[in-house]
Amino acid sequence: MSVRISPSILAADFVNLERDISRISNADLVHVDIMDNHFVPNLTFGLQMTERIQQVSPIPLDIHLMIDDPERWAPDYAALGAFAVTFHAEAAADAVALARALRSQGTRAGIAVKPGTAIEPYLELLEEFDQVLVMTVEPGFGGQSFMEETMPKLRQLRELVDKRGLDVWLEVDGGVDDRTIEIAAAAGADTFVAGSSVYRGADPSLRVTELRERASAHRH
Repeated sequence: MSVRISPSILAADFVNLERDISRISNADLVHVDIMDNHFVPNLTFGLQMTERIQQVSPIPLDIHLMIDDPERWAPDYAALGAFAVTFHAEAAADAVALARALRSQGTRAGIAVKPGTAIEPYLELLEEFDQVLVMTVEPGFGGQSFMEETMPKLRQLRELVDKRGLDVWLEVDGGVDDRTIEIAAAAGADTFVAGSSVYRGADPSLRVTELRERASAHRH
């Protein structure tokens, strides 16, 4: 199982995004949080900004849509050339149909669940998705504390993915740092979103390496 680090540019300097993306050139993905001030109480990037990020980033984009009506918007983000587009189960009218639409555009399709959302309704649908994002904080703001009570959900996913031999990435997002990345890796995560713990250090690329090493040493 590979370990992937996806730094969230929500923690970067918005005025110097190109510079800050270049500072994580050893990362596997660039996590772009799209918030609409409806699904979550915060507003971040839109299509135009994301298109520009796509143009300048040497690293594939991992788009996380924290928005209402993802059926309307997700295909547009896929059309930009994003590597992966993840939408929230709580916001999608038909998660399987949307995932299939994204895959038809050549984009990895991901489904995200909030800490309080049960994973059971999606367990028999895992083949329809390329990745599952387990939120380890309430979505909407960076810098929150990791919710360890979400780990049983992650362990359940890992057990089923392994048992069925599926190629589904298991991603965690929220409060990921030196300590909590080890907890999430042991529970079965293989893809880790980290914002503050990467960008608040003097050398973001070094932080990417350190986090990857910690996750690799404790992976499921």
